[in-house]
Amino acid sequence: MGFANKTDVDAVTAEMAWDDRDRAKTMYQFVDSVAQRHGDRPGVSFQILSGPKDKAETLSWKQFRDQSVQVANLLRRLGVGESDVVAYMLPVCNEAALTLIGGSIAGIANPVNPLLEAEQIGAILRETNAKVLVTLKGFPKTDVPQKAAEAVALAPNVEHVLEVDLNRYLTPPKSWIVPLIRPKVEAKHKAKVLNFTTEVAKQNTNLDFADSTGDRVAAYFHTGGTTGMPKVAQHTYDGMVYNGWLGHRLLFTENDNIICPLPLFHVFACHVILMAMISSGAHVIFPTPQGYRGDGVFDNFWKLIERWNVTFMITVPTALSALMQRPVDADVSSLQTAFSGSSPLPIELFKRFEKATGVEVVEGYGLTEATCLVSVNPNEGAKKIGSVGIPLPYTDVKILLDTADGPKECDTNEIGEICVSNPGVLAGRTYTEAKKNENLFHFGTHLRTGDLGRIDEDGYLFITGRAKDLIIRGGHNIDPAEIEEALAGHAAVAFVGAIGQPDAHAGEIPCAYVELVDGASVTTEELLAFAKDKVHEKAAHPKYIEVLDELPKTAVGKVFKPDLRKSAITRIYNAALSNAGVDAKVTAVVEDKQRGLVAHVTGGADDVAINGVLGSFTRPWDRAA
Repeated sequence: MGFANKTDVDAVTAEMAWDDRDRAKTMYQFVDSVAQRHGDRPGVSFQILSGPKDKAETLSWKQFRDQSVQVANLLRRLGVGESDVVAYMLPVCNEAALTLIGGSIAGIANPVNPLLEAEQIGAILRETNAKVLVTLKGFPKTDVPQKAAEAVALAPNVEHVLEVDLNRYLTPPKSWIVPLIRPKVEAKHKAKVLNFTTEVAKQNTNLDFADSTGDRVAAYFHTGGTTGMPKVAQHTYDGMVYNGWLGHRLLFTENDNIICPLPLFHVFACHVILMAMISSGAHVIFPTPQGYRGDGVFDNFWKLIERWNVTFMITVPTALSALMQRPVDADVSSLQTAFSGSSPLPIELFKRFEKATGVEVVEGYGLTEATCLVSVNPNEGAKKIGSVGIPLPYTDVKILLDTADGPKECDTNEIGEICVSNPGVLAGRTYTEAKKNENLFHFGTHLRTGDLGRIDEDGYLFITGRAKDLIIRGGHNIDPAEIEEALAGHAAVAFVGAIGQPDAHAGEIPCAYVELVDGASVTTEELLAFAKDKVHEKAAHPKYIEVLDELPKTAVGKVFKPDLRKSAITRIYNAALSNAGVDAKVTAVVEDKQRGLVAHVTGGADDVAINGVLGSFTRPWDRAA
């Protein structure tokens, strides 16, 4: 199972047209099919604690199918029809996976990031007009129940709240202690509160209602915006099944065990992994409610691979960086592949992981607006470090430039905007809000991703920048506008430019450059404190602010961010080289047509020493001519 090159992908594409495949047309058919084929095999496992011998709950595919149907039956009894929305705001747990599937059988499932503020969650619940919210019952060391109660108070459309009690996953004495210290949640809303487990158990394991007759919108996923109302993307049965089919056709079989410490409100875990598990019958393990952020996950990670006989690990660059700071202290010989997404992987980190584990990292590319998957490096062929691989079967990627005569397709290795058409792209109505779909497509078919990139002579896709100007911190999208609007509210500030500065761990972290009002005076410490107070999401708090006499601007007075990025790369790289005692420095940062911004370095140190420092960052470097 796998592919080695573009020829293999073309062969899969030519094998049978996607629209003619004998495949599941609805989510019920999809999950029912895996139960029929692999019902007795392990399907989904969750352990609330990270220890290699801690209690875990494993649902066979038959059990997962039955409980998903019970969830769907319950939701239908609560008034959720095909066009109605059931939102869930949960940490990782089996109930989150069941709600995604059951919710999309009965109506439209809407995962919500529990790290958002209550006001943003409430805005999403209103935007999607959710009838039901599935969330946590009060539990130690989490504010999710409290935020959920506040959000529902802001969304009177929510009629029922179903509470999941994580205490059932614990063993004594911890399970005895939780009821004694459980925080009380004050509900200031009128929605009826029910126990999820109790109510689900009352339902039949066969559908109590007629299944959908075919393809329809089955999920809403909000984008990672940090200011105002995040955009809500619509996903259909066809797009969700397509993403699962890709994983089955190219990566997984029923004999694989996949560890996925990523959240079940994100398309990577939901569509790339869970749907692929349903399609293939493979086994997925979710460790701890917080995934990689859970207590002890990094320290126990290699032991968990040994415990579960893991063949594929799902990861992101920040997690790989943390894992490389810990010894490989278990038998990981079962591990075949590490699949990484969400943000670019530094070359040095790729090499360090391969040396430590003997396993190569497969990088891929996807986005919420395309349901998810677009391209991936071959698991059995050449992996071009720095690329995001080959466009997948039935996926057409065009690199386009806007011209006066309309979009122009770029030549090989020419940079333009990455535009995508595939079964996961809902052409013309990607977002729930019609206005946000304006100018989102070329030719009426190809989604404009906002990412800049190129395709090389072998068909590999490279991402070189972002037209949308987002800051991506460890895979989390941050809109610089929120930082700029907040700092612009300071009486001393005239202009602001927020960008992502390089970070060896998170890829990028927010920073800002400001120009002051004539005659004004303010310290950077005061501005940092002001931003911390005004920028609501912690991930978007700028970590560095610099006051310039004048910000670089375009001819029409817009802040020119490429110069700010060059300044940040120079500052961060030179500090890293100096701290490491490496005799080298960045003397210029230039725009390369194929690689984007490249740091030019001079100094007496050899390339190995320089790369040992700068290889931890995603932006490339060269020796200055």
